[in-house]
Amino acid sequence: MDKIIKISLGLFIVIIIAFTSVVAYRVATETAYLDSLSSTYSYKFTLSTDSKVSNVTLFIPVPADPRGYSPIVAGYSARNIAGIPDDWTVTLYDTGKATMVRVVIPAINPPAGTSAANPFTLTLSSDMKSGTIINTREPVNNSAMFYPVRNLQPVTCAVSAGKGNPQCYRYTSALYADYEAAPDASVNITSTIVGRNSWKIFETGSNEYATATSLHMTGSRHGWETMTGSLASGNGTYDTPLPST
Repeated sequence: MDKIIKISLGLFIVIIIAFTSVVAYRVATETAYLDSLSSTYSYKFTLSTDSKVSNVTLFIPVPADPRGYSPIVAGYSARNIAGIPDDWTVTLYDTGKATMVRVVIPAINPPAGTSAANPFTLTLSSDMKSGTIINTREPVNNSAMFYPVRNLQPVTCAVSAGKGNPQCYRYTSALYADYEAAPDASVNITSTIVGRNSWKIFETGSNEYATATSLHMTGSRHGWETMTGSLASGNGTYDTPLPST
């Protein structure tokens, strides 16, 4: 009987130690995940041209989620988006369907040597932290996109789209452009935003989504234009100790 009690006691102690170890490991990994977790947005807007354009007014889509929250609105309001020229007037507008920034530019005068093969490019950019974990699996319904998002269609991802099981799409959006330019003047506009979660549990892990809109225009423009959009979501790792979007 004493032997049976000793064996049972030994097994109980082993079970307690194993259970405690599992709990301690889980707590340690959850703590490491939460302590190192960082969620960030990276935004970039580029405008390039091979010729002078003047009397420019643009309404540019600002990335925002379906509820209207935009991670970069504050940056435009305070003019702390890197790269905004001094002679650009920027004003935010909420159309009810999309958040846009109105940009008024007296003129863009490319320097000598500018050509179609070597266009003059202006770049605005901003990196900012998110107060919550970014939904990188289903950003269209949950995270910052260039609304309005129209004609969303799944497409085959490029090999370089990312790790894991990314899902890729194309869509269209809208931009207003009003400016004067020579008939053969070329203007290209691109906006991108990347939402990324990163952490370290023994080794670095991350997941992200990336979306971009682009537009090529020739000559003067006086109205709404259709932009081409792309989206790659679900890039990276999702086997975290806590639910991850």
